[in-house]
Amino acid sequence: MKNYFVFLFSFVFTFQVFANSSIKYNQELDGFAYPFDVKTFELSSQNRTLKMRYMDVGDTSSEKTIVLLHGKNFSGYYWERVANYLLKNSYRVIIPDQIGFGKSSKPDYYQYSFGQLALNTKLLLDHLGIEKADIVGHSMGGMLATTFTVNYSKIVNKLILINPIGLEYYGRYTEYKDINFFYNNELNKTLDKARNYQKKNYYDGQWSDEYEKLLIPLKGMLAGDDWQRVAWNNALTYGPIFSENIVDRLSQIKNETVLIIGTRDKTGPGKGWLKEGETRQLGNFKQLGIDTQKLIKGSTLIELDGLGHVPQFEDYDAFIKAFKQAISQ
Repeated sequence: MKNYFVFLFSFVFTFQVFANSSIKYNQELDGFAYPFDVKTFELSSQNRTLKMRYMDVGDTSSEKTIVLLHGKNFSGYYWERVANYLLKNSYRVIIPDQIGFGKSSKPDYYQYSFGQLALNTKLLLDHLGIEKADIVGHSMGGMLATTFTVNYSKIVNKLILINPIGLEYYGRYTEYKDINFFYNNELNKTLDKARNYQKKNYYDGQWSDEYEKLLIPLKGMLAGDDWQRVAWNNALTYGPIFSENIVDRLSQIKNETVLIIGTRDKTGPGKGWLKEGETRQLGNFKQLGIDTQKLIKGSTLIELDGLGHVPQFEDYDAFIKAFKQAISQ
């Protein structure tokens, strides 16, 4: 009987993969289902009218509101399990796709900065009538969440950073690269390259069906007709990662802050093009977590030993225990 169920699961998963083998998505991921209803917020920005997609779930009259900010290689869809946990704990949950990501607009050109993305997020919260919220940022979303907290501190009840990048200033240690460098890399991206990068850098050489599901949007956009536009926006969003010094902003945070750090994480943007003679080992999150806690006065550090850049998927049980501590303390 046990072998039968193993066979059945293998057959179902193989069928799903085969069924998805010919998927194609446009630049706004039409046809790719998000876990909750997707809404649209139109905003005027940089002489353009843009569509910022977002999910707004839970009781709108709840006294507890939380905003989940995605990383660079993802968008709002990957917060599903965390969002469901929060819903069970009576939160109203806001999950935006930033401009340039997921189902949101991909402009032909946009001056990306974390200040601009923070402003866009602030305008969305104003539109929804939200005056106070916990702000959660993962990976690149941590750079955005930090900027948002410094710029709009009165809105932020609590800041929670999950393996955020930007805990060291990459521009100090790496050679400057023109956006064309990143654009060419994106144009040459393949599903295998993306999978191998995440397998090596996120999951310590391991892989699972759950990780594979996270690549479905990329797979469809790579096969679609709008990949050049998507690739261009992907390239442009590297600009602020390397040009903005988030480290200087950490000591400006006055709000309650919790750091959740998978200590095995070695994510260090630009480590492949360090300045000549530079010896710094980028991405030492074990040390970066400690250093950041010292910079943010009164902050709490929760270390997840043995976990990497995406702890909420690598070990959900360990992560959610830390996250429960973060939101409840």
